Amino acid sequence: MEQVQGIVRIANRYKIPLFTISTGKNFAYGGPSPNLRGCVTLDLKRMNRILEVNEDRNFALVEPGVTYFDLYRYIQERDLKVWIDCPDPGWGSPVGNALDHGVGYTMQAFRDHFSAHCGMEVVLANGEVLRTGMGALPGAGSWQEYKHGFGPDPSGLFGQGNFGIVTKMGFRLMPQPEAYYIGKISVPKRLDLIPMVKALNYLSDSGLIGEPLFGTPMNALRGNADFRAVLAKPGGPTDTEFDRFAADNNLHAWEVELQFYGPERTNLANWEYAKDLFRQRVPGARAYEGKSFRIPVSREQLLVKNEMPYPSSAPYDPAFGVPNLKNWRYLGRAAGSPDGKLTGDAGFYPIIPRQGQEILKFQRIFGDAPPGHLSAHEYRRRNRADGRAHYTRVIFSNRLPDARIPLHLAFRQGTQRTRPSRIAGHGRGGGRARLGDYRSPPVYQDIVASAYSFGEHALRRFHETLKDAVDPNGILSPGRGGVWPALHRKHRRV
Repeated sequence: MEQVQGIVRIANRYKIPLFTISTGKNFAYGGPSPNLRGCVTLDLKRMNRILEVNEDRNFALVEPGVTYFDLYRYIQERDLKVWIDCPDPGWGSPVGNALDHGVGYTMQAFRDHFSAHCGMEVVLANGEVLRTGMGALPGAGSWQEYKHGFGPDPSGLFGQGNFGIVTKMGFRLMPQPEAYYIGKISVPKRLDLIPMVKALNYLSDSGLIGEPLFGTPMNALRGNADFRAVLAKPGGPTDTEFDRFAADNNLHAWEVELQFYGPERTNLANWEYAKDLFRQRVPGARAYEGKSFRIPVSREQLLVKNEMPYPSSAPYDPAFGVPNLKNWRYLGRAAGSPDGKLTGDAGFYPIIPRQGQEILKFQRIFGDAPPGHLSAHEYRRRNRADGRAHYTRVIFSNRLPDARIPLHLAFRQGTQRTRPSRIAGHGRGGGRARLGDYRSPPVYQDIVASAYSFGEHALRRFHETLKDAVDPNGILSPGRGGVWPALHRKHRRV
C-alpha cells in the first residue's frame, strides 16, 4: 500500500495518468486496456496477500492481486467451512470482479459480488489512505461485518469508477451448506415465460433458490431447416409458430434448473414447494427430478453431468464455489475456432426488468440482428441469474483475419437497438423504456454512460464534479466508467 501511495504522489506531481488493474484478466471488458492512450498501467497483481478468512463470522479480507483460485486454495488447504462465489471463468480477482460489478452462481446475497463486499481500503489521488465503513473507526473489529459505518458511505464510488485505488477489500462468504440439490422445470409454450419468471422472482427473492439457470429444449431443432427458416425471417417466429414446432416435436419452450443450498431435508422440501408453485401457475409445467449432493463434494462429483438423470447444462464448478477455466474452452468451440482457442470476446449486457414479457420483447428486437457483415459471429442470448439482466455476447475466432471492424459494428448496432424509439416503456409520464448496459469495454464506456442521461446528464455532471474535486490533476484511470477529469475531458467520445 505504501508503494501505491508513492507512485500516486509522483504521478500527481508530474500529472502522469495511471490506469490501475487488479490482475488484468477482465478480457470480455477490455482486460488491462486503458481508456486513454498514454496511461501508465499500475498493475497490482503482486499485492496478493490473503489477510484473513474467518469461518466463524464468514468473511475474507484480501488484496487486489489475490485470484479466486488463490482464495479457494487457501480455504481448502485449511479445511475452512466457507465458500467463495466465483464467476466464469474464475482466474480473475475478487476485488477486480466486484469493482466491475461482476456476478456469480450461488445464493442471492453472495452472487452480486459488489453488494457482497464489506469494507475497503483506498489510496486517493493525493496519496492519502481512506477506509470505508467501520474501517474508519480505529481498532474496530467489525470492518468486514458492517460496511456502512456512520455518515455518507462513499464505497459505491469506487465500483466501476476512478476516484481511488482499492488496496484491500472485504467480502462476505457463504457458509458451507450441508447439501446441494438441483432439479429442472420446463414449460410448454413461449408465453409461459411470463408466469415462469414471476414464479422465479418469488423463489429467488424469498431466499429459497440459488441462481436460476435458463435454457430452451428448442435447441434440439437447430438442425431443422424449416425451424431455422422461421427463426431467420424478419421479426422471428410468431408465438403460434414457435408453439407449433414445440408441440410437433414433443418439446417444451423453456426450461430452468433450480439450485437449492442448505440442509438436505429443507432443500427437498423447497424443491417440492417449487414444483407445486409452477404446476399451479403454468398449465402443463413438467418437473424433472435431479440430484442431491452432500457437501463437501469430491473432484469426481463435479463431473456430475454424467450422473444427472436428465440432460443438464448447469455450471457445476462455480455452483459449488469452485473456480475454473472451462468457459474459455466452450467459447472457443462456439466461435468456430478449429483449435478451440478463443481470440476475441466482448460482452454487451443491457439490463431489462424482471418480467417475462420484457425478455420476449428484447428477443424480438435482437432477433433481426445481425446484418450480413456480422454473420461470422455467434450471438448468445441468456437470462442472467434472477431474470433481470439479459445479454448478447459477441465472440470471434482465429478463422477471421481481422474481426475488429465487425465487432465494433456489432457493439454500435447493439447500442442503437436499445434506443427509446425501439422499446415501448412503462415509465412515468408515458415515456419510453430504455435498456442500459451495466458493463462495457473501455472503447464503448462513453457510449454506454451517455445513455444514462436523466436530468440532462445530471449523474455524469455529478461524477465530474466529484472527480475534479478529489483528483484535480486527473491521474486516476481517466475515462473509466465514462468519468473524465477536466484535464482529459476533450477525449470523451460522446
